[in-house]
Amino acid sequence: MKLLRLIPDNTSIPFMKARKATIPIALALVIASILGYLVLGFNFGIDFTGGLLMEVHKTSGSADLSKVRGDIEGLKLGDAQVQGIGSGADVLIRLGEQPGGEKAQQAAVEKVRTQLGSDYEFRRVEVVGPAVSSDLKFHAVIAVVVSLLLILGYLWFRFEWQFAVGAVITTIHDVILTLGFMAIFQVSFDLPILAAILTIVGYSLNDTVVIYDRIREMMRKYKKMPMTELIERSINETLSRTVVTALTVFIASASLLIFGGDALRGFSFILVVGVVIGTYSSIVVSAPLLIFLNLRVGDDKAPAKPAGKGTTAKA
Repeated sequence: MKLLRLIPDNTSIPFMKARKATIPIALALVIASILGYLVLGFNFGIDFTGGLLMEVHKTSGSADLSKVRGDIEGLKLGDAQVQGIGSGADVLIRLGEQPGGEKAQQAAVEKVRTQLGSDYEFRRVEVVGPAVSSDLKFHAVIAVVVSLLLILGYLWFRFEWQFAVGAVITTIHDVILTLGFMAIFQVSFDLPILAAILTIVGYSLNDTVVIYDRIREMMRKYKKMPMTELIERSINETLSRTVVTALTVFIASASLLIFGGDALRGFSFILVVGVVIGTYSSIVVSAPLLIFLNLRVGDDKAPAKPAGKGTTAKA
């Protein structure tokens, strides 16, 4: 049985010839993203701005999320999110913080209770105050920064320092571009979105490390090959794996985006964008960065792998 190959064997795409264009393009996208969220700002969700959280249960049958969403939006209480949880009878309602202090929050709860009527039983009502939301913002930033520092430390130990710095720069590039898309499309920034960003960090890093590992392997095998040629060959040899992995994750994320409903739309949108950015950056950003970081073949001091019988390592 013949195996399906999306990328033919012996593919030789001249990625390194384009590095003088791809790196400036990457820098331009980073600057545009930063300007995007400086000008437009983020659309922070209730988790980061404060507000009301209500868990309600349909007393008979399954909840009609579309009707509940329409009823809540009709109250004109500002930013509202409605999603199903658990069984089909449970609904989670989130409302932005109401102006007017504690009394305004309680009045909003009563409006929702009246609008939904006796068909729904209120099981939980919580108020997320400004102090809690500010604390969540702080810990969100800490989570991303700590993850990047741990990545830097591990790769510095596992590879040469150029690989560590290149991987971290690439990951920061991916996070900044993803945040730029969030600002442009005003995606609600809440805790699930933070989880999506951290998922993208892991995905992008995995793709980058696969290519870096092949580069290091080639450095041990071909001691006299020019670095640009070595990196280009490494990218092409791992291209099939990179494309297949990206396509698989993209299809799964796109399915969530199309069929997952409003509750998963922001999360799945960020995953789709992140997969595209992460795949692009691992191929045309992370590897060429090694040239700018002055990585040389002789930097890897590990002994070369012995050539197999009847084979020679050609430069």
